[in-house]
Amino acid sequence: MDKYVAWVNETKIQNTIKALENNNMKGYLVNNKDELIKIIDAITTEGDTVSCGGSMTLFETGVIDHLRSGRFNFLDRYEGNLSKDDLKELYRKTFSADAFFTSTNAITENGELYNVDGNGNRVAAMLYGPDKVIVVTGVNKIVKDINEAVERNKSMCAPANAKRLDTNTPCKIKGHCMDCNSSDRICCEYTVIKRQRTADRIHVIFLNESFGY
Repeated sequence: MDKYVAWVNETKIQNTIKALENNNMKGYLVNNKDELIKIIDAITTEGDTVSCGGSMTLFETGVIDHLRSGRFNFLDRYEGNLSKDDLKELYRKTFSADAFFTSTNAITENGELYNVDGNGNRVAAMLYGPDKVIVVTGVNKIVKDINEAVERNKSMCAPANAKRLDTNTPCKIKGHCMDCNSSDRICCEYTVIKRQRTADRIHVIFLNESFGY
């Protein structure tokens, strides 16, 4: 990345961190994946019960591998051969977890987390339940405001995930949200976390790179 672009991005991240802190959430900027893991280990405790939402960012940054390392009691939604009932039980156990790991569809420069879900298990755990929520995100997820967050989901998050999941939705073909009525629709629950009542519950860790959708 060009050093001047990196500087602009870093400035944007630092300003967003200040906005998060004003909204009673913690923010961090790390320089690489090793620093990311060190921050995670500082926030959590060995032996913690942890879970995660669906996220390409967690895979790309090595977080999923770390959760599987043996340091944690990991409620692994990606474990092979899980039935629908197994997943349902895992999602319910997530509400009692010590920490929940996720990324975000967008985060505004005002420090608001915008997310859209299909089943709702990810956004539900972000809103309530786990003692801590650890959000890992690239600088590409930062947007100016909620309007840009909505557009980002329509033009990037939704179609990219629909293609990845091979859903029977128009956005998989058109590459942009069509506000469909498909039974496979993955945009069903829309949430904005504007402020956190419990101090230090939500931790947002930024990397000055692009990750996920």
